[in-house]
Amino acid sequence: MASNISLKQLKVFIAITQHDTLTAASEALFLSKAAVSMALSELEKQIGHSLFDRVNNRLILNQEGQKLLPLADELIERAQDIEQLFDNDQTLSGLLRIGASDTIGNQVAPYLLSDFRRETQHTAQSLLISNSALICEKLVDYQLDLALIEGKTLHPQLISTPFNQDEMCVVCSPNSTLLQQAFSMENLERSEWILREPGSGSREFFLRMIAPRIEQWHEAFQLNTTEALINSVSAGLGLGCLSKLAAQPALNDGRIVELRLPLDMKRRYWLLVHKEKYQSPLLKRFIDYCQQWRKD
Repeated sequence: MASNISLKQLKVFIAITQHDTLTAASEALFLSKAAVSMALSELEKQIGHSLFDRVNNRLILNQEGQKLLPLADELIERAQDIEQLFDNDQTLSGLLRIGASDTIGNQVAPYLLSDFRRETQHTAQSLLISNSALICEKLVDYQLDLALIEGKTLHPQLISTPFNQDEMCVVCSPNSTLLQQAFSMENLERSEWILREPGSGSREFFLRMIAPRIEQWHEAFQLNTTEALINSVSAGLGLGCLSKLAAQPALNDGRIVELRLPLDMKRRYWLLVHKEKYQSPLLKRFIDYCQQWRKD
């Protein structure tokens, strides 16, 4: 049975799960394709199971591979802990891979990371900013250590805890006819909207909180950046729904104007981790830090 599994084999296994092909995994590991292929076949031979389904030249993790992934990830992390245990300085070490959805990634994470670095002197973090759906996908695949997103996810493999909140707002162009009358929800009938793409937290908020209260509305544009959304609203192409933090500079400049809706526009931020992910001292410390951190 599997008595001689090496850390190198597990590193190769994890790299293939993240890169899908032997070529891409070998480039990421700075090993030859032959060495990666050999390490994988030795690992599969020792375990007595194939870990991937071969589809064209891609390797897709199968059920056996999915069983191994959380344990392989934990062993690699723990091996790093052992190496660091005997370093003379007791500071936190290792790379922390953070995913953040658009608003948090652009408006909150830079300040959070800056404060965390100042407090802990730990500077090896990576930050991937994308929509909530993609961030959750990467977390499930162990390509990220934790995620900070707007909007709750019900993914069965992820644990989510609230860590902060912000406020959403509905904005229009300074020339909008809506500004010429006393505002009520009826004014939004037959309105045109500029929304973010599916999977985005602000789109999810609009569809859950605002859309059900308007009988007729139309999606004029679907855009995948906040900047494009703000500019389109400013140009009079429709109304937008986005985080007030993200909208604030444009509101201050008068490029867009907020419409005050009689709704609770507060929205929670959530911190997500994979329920089977081994929590290294670094990851634990960062999670604790996020939960007590507040942006001024």
